[in-house]
Amino acid sequence: MAHTDTPPPGPDLTLGVLLSDIPAAGALAGHVDGEPVLLARLEDGLHAVGGRCTHYGAPLAEGRVSDGEVRCPWHHACFSLRTGAALHAPAFAGLPVFRVEVVGDTAFVRGQQAVAAAATVRAATKDAAPRPLPRRIAIVGGGAAGYAAALRLRERGFDGDLTMFSDDHAAPYDRPNLSKDYLAGTAPEDWIPLQDAQFYADHGIDLRLACTVGAIDADAREVLTTDGARTGYDALLLATGAEPRRLALPGFDRTNVFVLRSLADARAIIAASEGARSVALLGAGFIGMEAAAALRARGLAVHVVAPEAVPMARALGGEVGGFVTDLHREQGVVFHLQASAVGYDGRTLTLGSGEQVPADVLIVGAGVVPRTQLAEAAGVAVQDGVLVDQRLETSIAHHYAAGDVARYPHRGDLIRVEHWVHAQRQGQAAAANLMGADEPFIEVPFFWTHHYGVELRYVGHATDWDDVRMDGTLAGRDFTARYLRGGELVAAASVGRDVENLALEAELREATRRGAGQRA
Repeated sequence: MAHTDTPPPGPDLTLGVLLSDIPAAGALAGHVDGEPVLLARLEDGLHAVGGRCTHYGAPLAEGRVSDGEVRCPWHHACFSLRTGAALHAPAFAGLPVFRVEVVGDTAFVRGQQAVAAAATVRAATKDAAPRPLPRRIAIVGGGAAGYAAALRLRERGFDGDLTMFSDDHAAPYDRPNLSKDYLAGTAPEDWIPLQDAQFYADHGIDLRLACTVGAIDADAREVLTTDGARTGYDALLLATGAEPRRLALPGFDRTNVFVLRSLADARAIIAASEGARSVALLGAGFIGMEAAAALRARGLAVHVVAPEAVPMARALGGEVGGFVTDLHREQGVVFHLQASAVGYDGRTLTLGSGEQVPADVLIVGAGVVPRTQLAEAAGVAVQDGVLVDQRLETSIAHHYAAGDVARYPHRGDLIRVEHWVHAQRQGQAAAANLMGADEPFIEVPFFWTHHYGVELRYVGHATDWDDVRMDGTLAGRDFTARYLRGGELVAAASVGRDVENLALEAELREATRRGAGQRA
């Protein structure tokens, strides 16, 4: 993964720093042998961990330190300052931990020390076993939630049979990159897999690729695959995700019409783009707009067709949606708004108004639908997703759901969230509860989106709001928009204000925690 080349800030900690220079709150940023290190004063003494996020290499010195944890400023991964453990996705590898020695009034940071990853993750979460723990766990789905759950199970010491069924031909990969750097051609192929094949073997994860599950027999506790195989389980996680909505319009079955969901989709679009001059994107959601930026980077003429007057206004409001749209207009993207398509002849997309849009390649981004068919057939309750309780358990005991398919209680509502990081965190939470943690899921939805070097970070969940409070300026690309309902903060979007976005995430998490406590 990419990381910043900025020289590590602060003093050389091997030479020592005065105890009085180490803040009572936060952390002192320094370096050891050229690598960034954070030195923190906690209740049980001084602790030093690596200062570079293991996800994309962000400088943790620019993040948020609280409650013995540090959160990444870029993608909100969370690490323990005591053990270095990666507590919350999107990071999965822990930070290096360093020895701290105090001599008189000076603290010295020495070499790295080994930490048992499984023990640190278990210690960071609640241990309780209200019922017998499973010895065989099946995970249906090889995306963000399934992958995160499998890793967390092993980290927490699960040593039973662990099977992951994936209908994808590729092992779990970095899906957010597909519409960003990978599609633009600036991310190499080896960035995309989350792990190599040997990793799954080494961790005892039976990853079955290109394997379609035909049914789940909840009574017999068996997963039935379409090749006739049966696999028994004691507990199961449904992580089937969502699939692109298809449009039955004339010409939309042509070979140069694509959706963008999988690695295979991205590869096909890249191959088709090599001989193309123009591309049309039908839909102006986050994935579609990121794809527009990526394909502009490849030199294609890009047209975006969408039914709304302001792209992404439903999620971000008119002001911020207009800000993102203007970024694209500045780069030459042509918008056809309040418009719909009626047909495609392989070279031209025809709109309802009769307008003709040139398109050697057509990408359809009409949203996704949760993949609930297996759950429904198994007798699991569904409602625009698989219904789960605060602990992500479905209507059938020992059967959990996480990720894009899960519809769960959040601050008095039932919501379903289609964000990569949120799916990973749900997978981690479900894994903990499979191991007897019995903890409500309180993590706040978070996503980031990238457009021409501008990163927008969003925390919370707001399908509606009655007030937007803007701080900063859109023109200066330095702002935070707060979305409120009934005077209460429900979400926030920021550009150029990473620490503030982390603080707002903490505020929303506390509100979610209070709500979960009231309903528990």
